[in-house]
Amino acid sequence: MKLNILNELREKNPVVLSAANFVTVQDVANSLNAIGASPIMSKEIAEAEEMVKMASSVTLNLGTLTQLQIAQMKKIGALATQDKKPIVFDPVAVGAVNYRLQTAQDLLHSFPVSIIRGNAGEIAALGGFEWNARGIDAGSGSGNLDQITQKTAQKLDCVVIASGATDTISNGKKIAHVYNGTPLFQAHVGSGDVLSSIVAAFAAVWADPFEAAQTATLVFAATGELLAKDQPKIGPGTFGMHLIDYLSKVQVADIEKIAKFD
Repeated sequence: MKLNILNELREKNPVVLSAANFVTVQDVANSLNAIGASPIMSKEIAEAEEMVKMASSVTLNLGTLTQLQIAQMKKIGALATQDKKPIVFDPVAVGAVNYRLQTAQDLLHSFPVSIIRGNAGEIAALGGFEWNARGIDAGSGSGNLDQITQKTAQKLDCVVIASGATDTISNGKKIAHVYNGTPLFQAHVGSGDVLSSIVAAFAAVWADPFEAAQTATLVFAATGELLAKDQPKIGPGTFGMHLIDYLSKVQVADIEKIAKFD
């Protein structure tokens, strides 16, 4: 893991453009700002060209889909591809809602993405694997998650992060795991959206998307774990608030002390 990317991120302060989920947009913006990036959100297709030009990377989130947002994502994706800006794609609930899966497939055929970040059910759905997804939750399945993540990365020609109690990351050839974290991530709605945006911030300052994805995932997971250890009585509501504080102050040395990955 190249944890020094965190320091580079804070030095460069990249602009991350999000076509965001309105349920979590404030958490995403505050978390990006806390970790050292500069967030900008948009729901308007007419400003897509200017937004992409100022951005260093892009996050596209399917959380609250509208026809206008789908058209906006296609425009942003095409422009980001043209300008060689990394795109992180968050396929919210594609394992549970067929319309979302079809929309995700259409978008992924319209432009290439650098990284996809989803839970196990979402990644399995994109890869064409059987999985019992439940809404925005990962659900359950008996498949080998390493194999599912790797095959999905090969199929879609990008880096894939299957986040959960253990995070699995693959570029289709190599596989990495992050074992840090806390169950509070699953209890707090929006943790996945925040992770996707932080992955985009790391991808903005590091050319290798596999390294960026691994490191961003470790930083986020370890930060949540540090918070949970420091405040063992914290609940899901205040966890989200304090996570922003911890993202702003966590240092490479703090993460190195507890990092668990392979």
